[in-house]
Amino acid sequence: MFRDKKKGIHILLFLVVLMILTSPSRAYSYQEREEIVMRGRVIEVQDFQPDSEFVLLEQVARVEVTSGDFQGEIFTLENYIMDHPAYDMYLEEGREVLLLAEKEDGVVKEVFLKEIVRDKYLYYLTGFFALLLLLVGGKKGFKTIVALLFTAFVIVKILLPLILEGYNPIMVSVFLASLTAIFTLAVIGGLEKKTLAAVIGTISGVVVAGFLALWVGNLAHLTGFSSEEAQMLMYMDGPSIDVRGLLFAGIIIGSLGAVTDVGISIASAVSELKKNNPRADSYSLLVSGVNIGRDIMGTMANTLILAYVGSATPLLLLLLGYEMAWIEIINLDLVATEVLRSVAGSIGLVVTIPVTALAATFLLKGSSKK
Repeated sequence: MFRDKKKGIHILLFLVVLMILTSPSRAYSYQEREEIVMRGRVIEVQDFQPDSEFVLLEQVARVEVTSGDFQGEIFTLENYIMDHPAYDMYLEEGREVLLLAEKEDGVVKEVFLKEIVRDKYLYYLTGFFALLLLLVGGKKGFKTIVALLFTAFVIVKILLPLILEGYNPIMVSVFLASLTAIFTLAVIGGLEKKTLAAVIGTISGVVVAGFLALWVGNLAHLTGFSSEEAQMLMYMDGPSIDVRGLLFAGIIIGSLGAVTDVGISIASAVSELKKNNPRADSYSLLVSGVNIGRDIMGTMANTLILAYVGSATPLLLLLLGYEMAWIEIINLDLVATEVLRSVAGSIGLVVTIPVTALAATFLLKGSSKK
């Protein structure tokens, strides 16, 4: 009873709707219509073999809405499997999905399959992470959670909205990265001299990483449009966004975590050395701080580079699979951008070591408290 004789027309309409829904400009919207996203659960699904060579499987499903104003209502929708792993969503009974509904005059006119529900599993994992922090870290673990929530708030509620409003991404990122570092270090390390030293070293490393990336990026004529997401920003409504600046802002934010880790590690180590040996002179504290930083430097720089390489693994495999020459690979905008991210971030990390050691030595000079 779900069969429709005009399959070719339905498939064509589905493709047109898919193109419209994924269009960045959303130029298709109508004044009298409203789009809403609803949660749903598949209660019945039937598979059919289509007559089209472009579609491997046609599914017609009955989906019950499980949230919002239309909770409890049941809609029928069509889903097409086209042998494309990035877009195919195979439906089964009991599977939770997101629905995109077009509402007109308070009535749902059409319902489309938007996505498979994934968020609850991410929430479970995040909750498990928070529980581990509390069990292992105790009070420190709680402080870590507070710092993470503050960082998330700054990024989602302040950084991204300001950039969307057209503010300079680099200036905004430097300021907010510094604010985040100050808050995080103050919460975790307390209002102590070692915290101030860590703040000085962290901000120095982040600023160096960001502006070094800006300088080299300008020399290398990096466009900032190396990803599809960056290219889509050109077509988004609202104030124009400085995409090149956004590239360098991303480097600043991306290096913040590792740089902060190095800063507080060195400052805490120098502080402990001073507490355990109040008579230690400034030179010995400085040398000890730098030596400790050297041990940290190798692993943390490796962490930064591996993080960027890990995200670019499909690209690297693609380039190697097509046997491109090295001179072609390294000069690609996308590859050059990733190299700049990893190297600039690592340089910021290295700069943090002597700056933090110097700041800690100066601030702790003369302190004889145990």
